[in-house]
Amino acid sequence: MSITVHQFPCLSDNYGFLVRDEATGLAACVDTPEAEPILRELDALGWKLHLILNTHWHPDHAGGNAQIKAATGATVVGPQEVERLGQAPDRVVAGGDHVMLGETRFEVIESGGHTLGHVAYFDAADHVAFVGDTLFTLGCGRMFEGTPEQMWASLQRLAALPDDTRVYCAHEYTASNARFALSVDDDPVLKARADQIFAARERGEWTVPTTIGQEKATNPFLRAPALAGRFGLSGVKDYEAFAAVRAAKDSFKG
Repeated sequence: MSITVHQFPCLSDNYGFLVRDEATGLAACVDTPEAEPILRELDALGWKLHLILNTHWHPDHAGGNAQIKAATGATVVGPQEVERLGQAPDRVVAGGDHVMLGETRFEVIESGGHTLGHVAYFDAADHVAFVGDTLFTLGCGRMFEGTPEQMWASLQRLAALPDDTRVYCAHEYTASNARFALSVDDDPVLKARADQIFAARERGEWTVPTTIGQEKATNPFLRAPALAGRFGLSGVKDYEAFAAVRAAKDSFKG
């Protein structure tokens, strides 16, 4: 059992992901930031689209659903909130559900906070996770709808995945995230990773995917409890430390 992941740029800083189940040849796209590039990549690869897997309702993640479904006949799978764009998913999923792409099983992980109904998709056999806007390389999504407690719980569900899990996040925000991380954390492991990231971006290279292990070691949002003292906090709950880090990032200008 194995999958192939094909990654490509969409919009100004999104990534598109096409996933192929090698046992059956069936393919899925994870989110639909932009219909034309997705359809173009499908045609170039010669893949048949079977599923659209939405992580949340934002237009840069589900805005291409209707056009891609009309062109391919794919089944739209996602949280109920996707209906806010005008059409409900063909199949509504939430944390604890699973989705089959041929012989590949994706576990649906509740990951609300960026939006209330946000979900992630985890292929446990191949250690691959598609996390939308919940977790980024050295970052996490803004809390447009959820609370710090909800977002922290979602991040902890992802952090509990195996360390070697490849994490496909939806945006190339990493250089900015690294600059912020360095402003709140002087860990030498982070510094070394940030230097690698800056050099990669100078070469025009992508920083996605990352891994759960890398993020646990260097991501300030996952390391928030250890950084609480930098914000003058002591004896606070972990999600309160996370809230302080998230608030600092929201106002960061670097």
